[in-house]
Amino acid sequence: MNFSITRRQLLQAGLISALPIPAFAQERKFEPVAGPWRTFELTTTVTVAEPKGVNKLWLPVPDLDTDWQKTLSNDWSGNATRASLANDPARGVRMVYAEFDAGVTAPTLTVTSKLQTRNRSVDVTRPGTVADVDAASLKQYLGPTELQPIDGVVRKTALEATKGTKTEIEKVRALYEWVIANGHREPTTRGCGTGDIKTMLETGNLGGKCADLNALFVGLCRAVGIPARDVYGLRLAPSAFPYKELGANSANLKGAQHCRAEVYLKSHGWVAMDPADVLKVMRQETAEWIKDPKHPIAAPVHANLFGRWEGNWVGWNTAHDIRLPGSSAKGTLPFLMYPNGENASGAFDSLSPDTFKYVISAKEITA
Repeated sequence: MNFSITRRQLLQAGLISALPIPAFAQERKFEPVAGPWRTFELTTTVTVAEPKGVNKLWLPVPDLDTDWQKTLSNDWSGNATRASLANDPARGVRMVYAEFDAGVTAPTLTVTSKLQTRNRSVDVTRPGTVADVDAASLKQYLGPTELQPIDGVVRKTALEATKGTKTEIEKVRALYEWVIANGHREPTTRGCGTGDIKTMLETGNLGGKCADLNALFVGLCRAVGIPARDVYGLRLAPSAFPYKELGANSANLKGAQHCRAEVYLKSHGWVAMDPADVLKVMRQETAEWIKDPKHPIAAPVHANLFGRWEGNWVGWNTAHDIRLPGSSAKGTLPFLMYPNGENASGAFDSLSPDTFKYVISAKEITA
């Protein structure tokens, strides 16, 4: 005899109240599908609060033209003595570089970019079609960077995580799941983190933010011979899905920087990935720290950030170990995702927009 009783039957019998199921217990939808282009105008304004001597600024601009993003224009204004589009000499990453001679009052630079984005969606379980790709162009995405070696503890971890896998898709899936199972979002990390994956693995502290967690995924992929890259960028707008942590307030994009990841599959080309955002949802979407990616809140993003992105985000570039042209600083930046600046007092704190005095906003153009 079947004694099962549905919630509807209990409600009809008056045995339970007609209260809604709590939001934290409901499964949500997150399934970006390829669709129409969205057009945004993105504006960054920097004002040097305490000018001293010659002041220099470097602001990233959209530097990717793909089947999911197009740059329409980059313009700038202000009271700079000199300003132009410039490139990192080794990586070729574009940025606006501005100099303000000593004596310029309240050095100010505004950069406005118009761009288009759209969702990405690839089902790796189905056959794909890939155009021929020059192997040399993929080589740079197989090698190490200063903070992402591919030997030692990184390769050892990657081999252990992919043990028993046969295809490249199986390897990528294993590494995606490994990062989600072993890493965690650490809200106290400054900015987006640094991506020092060797230290993360050696210490066993696999907490961080997107530049740490996605860098870990990228480094592990490269260590087993799969081309992968970080894509450094910025959230532009709220998510179209019911996830507050997967969007941003367009009017005030302070702290909206976010890097994603891509892997190159011979069967599908470059494919979107974002294990860091899975871990962000698990840690911060609700008051409860979700520990299981199969939890109803986490399950949709866990399933769909393997092959999909939402187009409420702009990618700046994919480069590591950046040298800012004209900078007096020694060494390199691990990546260019934030405004940078310096003067006679030294480098400005890029992770502190309130003291560095920069604001970023975006508006969607629908006409």
